Amino acid sequence: MGMSEFYGPADEAESLATLEMAVDRGVSFLDTADMYGAGKNEALLADILRRRRKEIVLATKFGIVRDPAAPNDATRRRLDGTPAYVRSACEASLRRLKIDVIDLYYQHRVDASTPIEETVGAMAELVKEGKVRALGLSEAPADVIRRAAAVHPIAALQSEYSLWTRDPEEGPLQACRELGITLVPYSPLGRGFLTGQIRTPLDFGENDFRRNNPRFQGENFQRNLALVEKVSALAGQKGCTPGQLALAWVMAQGDDVVPIPGTKRRKYLEENLGALDVVLSREDLASIEAVFPKGAVSGARYAAGTVGAQQQTRAR
Repeated sequence: MGMSEFYGPADEAESLATLEMAVDRGVSFLDTADMYGAGKNEALLADILRRRRKEIVLATKFGIVRDPAAPNDATRRRLDGTPAYVRSACEASLRRLKIDVIDLYYQHRVDASTPIEETVGAMAELVKEGKVRALGLSEAPADVIRRAAAVHPIAALQSEYSLWTRDPEEGPLQACRELGITLVPYSPLGRGFLTGQIRTPLDFGENDFRRNNPRFQGENFQRNLALVEKVSALAGQKGCTPGQLALAWVMAQGDDVVPIPGTKRRKYLEENLGALDVVLSREDLASIEAVFPKGAVSGARYAAGTVGAQQQTRAR
């Protein structure tokens, strides 16, 4: 996502080099969505998919629709899970990606105005037609996960999950384990905050959405920074970076938890891969829990009025 939008300016050459390095190093799962860069992120992946398709499991998503009159206004986006839109979105993604089949197709956010049974039913038709191999949901509550799985097997649930966002532990993770669904945490580094490299809100550029994110503002920022400093101290004791410790914590939650850190540059890819070498003992996990307990983070995950904030309200 960050290669095309939301986290400052894009650098296509560095993005392509990072993708190439990732696949060279054995990273086989690439995640995109039709709304990242309004389709530009899918188009960015077309080249490496053309050349190295057999090495890649490709996931993309549908369901968040921008307002054509204000495409960059996060408060004017809407959700669409209608069967007609499911089909049209899939076909548009296939064209941008220049592939014949999507390995994992997610509903990006649950559309409360369309029964999940209808949305997943339409997605299941795409599987029958050979356009999609497996189905996923994103940020869905436990009851919706169960209803969806009754229509068609759900392979994965993508939700924000990290030391500072543990919402999936409030039902969705349990539902996933009951049904054999993999949890795919996005933002496992707390939108970069857990790397310890963000020291002030001034570190964000004008086009960085974190400028308007409640967790990165005012007193919330300072309280969260204090938590990260404690994580940094533990990382120093383990001989790793704070980001590597945070990633290792997510991976330690189970073999059915597969994090997807958003990575824009090769140097960060290298650092993230280093998390695979960080082994956390029970004592380590207890120490992390002690300094960064569940619910310790300050601020809402999304700004009021955005799709993300609306989704959270409905899920409660």
